[in-house]
Amino acid sequence: MQPSRREFLSQATLLASAPLLPGFLTATARAADTDTRDDRVLVVLQMTGGNDGLNMVVPYEDDAYHRARPTLRVAAGQALPLADGLGLHPEMSALHDLYRDGAVGVINGVGYPNPNRSHFASMDIWHCAETNEKRRQAGWLGRVVDQRQTGDTPYALHLDSDVLPLALRTRQQAVPSIRDLNAFRLEGDRAGLRNAIALPRDGGDPLSDLQFVQRTALASCAQAERIERVADAPRQQSPYPGYGLARRLQQIATLIGAGFGARVYYTSLGGFDTHARQVLAHGPLLRELSESVGAFYRDLRQRGLARKVTLMTFSEFGRRVAENGSQGTDHGAAAPMLLIGDSVRAGLHGSAPDLRHLDEGDVPFKTDFRRVYAGVLEDWLGIDPHPVVGPGFPKLNLTTVSK
Repeated sequence: MQPSRREFLSQATLLASAPLLPGFLTATARAADTDTRDDRVLVVLQMTGGNDGLNMVVPYEDDAYHRARPTLRVAAGQALPLADGLGLHPEMSALHDLYRDGAVGVINGVGYPNPNRSHFASMDIWHCAETNEKRRQAGWLGRVVDQRQTGDTPYALHLDSDVLPLALRTRQQAVPSIRDLNAFRLEGDRAGLRNAIALPRDGGDPLSDLQFVQRTALASCAQAERIERVADAPRQQSPYPGYGLARRLQQIATLIGAGFGARVYYTSLGGFDTHARQVLAHGPLLRELSESVGAFYRDLRQRGLARKVTLMTFSEFGRRVAENGSQGTDHGAAAPMLLIGDSVRAGLHGSAPDLRHLDEGDVPFKTDFRRVYAGVLEDWLGIDPHPVVGPGFPKLNLTTVSK
């Protein structure tokens, strides 16, 4: 006896929301996958908490920097030299090696007008590419997904222990969000499940709730099996350090190498809110960042993918120039962004921070972050940036290939 319509809807809805399936598997199933000939990938790495850009990209020849930070400063002999009196923090030797190999671009002084020093408000601005709170209805990458998502191959995927970030919020689509590729499994009688979902259905409106849930559940099964096949496939033997970020980047490299098909991957590294005893936390975080990204790059190069993948870092703001009384730094404004990959225009973009002309004690922004987004969207992903970031933000030329 076939289940009633009500029973099927109930069972299929439970399937689509079951904890064994990532949230994106409830996305509406559309037509067959689009045959895309462009397989370039963007990996976005969020540095949560407000990264101290002055101690990541250090103006080690500037006396004003050393005077403002008597206990936190990186000495000139310790900084890993880049150019123009700037150097990387000494814990970032892996990224320094990539810089010398021509695979790192450093964009100085990135921010936006009238900076907001609230973690939540400033992160929302970066996530939505919008300073007007009333217009933050979708994330900047979510707008891309709504434009480009076709078929059941997700355009973007979130791989992290945190909830889906606002940057990936959409209006029409759903974005994959999984915590750990290795832990993902679809259990049970798959053939029976498919047959149950594909039961003959009543006629009527093709967008009826029954057919909608039926298509959704079938797409859920298909994508769950694809994820599981990637998780079970033999792994590329490229060494990674034991950090959490390294594990996530390794899994992203696995998905890219397996041809999963997503064009954007998003993950994060937290802990950058260094108000007190910063030296104990910031150096280890930068080491995790550097060594994890370095291992990711080597993995991609071994797979022959280093020219097809660009990784971009950002944080919601930098820190104040002067250290505080707790040997830490408070919320600031502009800070550097990093781009990593073999297709990046390597070297420094923008001048070193001018610490003699501050904005309320902060490094003033020289480059609006939406110009960085625009360059990555247009030249790397082949997307018109204006519907995403709005007019008035001419792109920065940050990659060596474009549409």
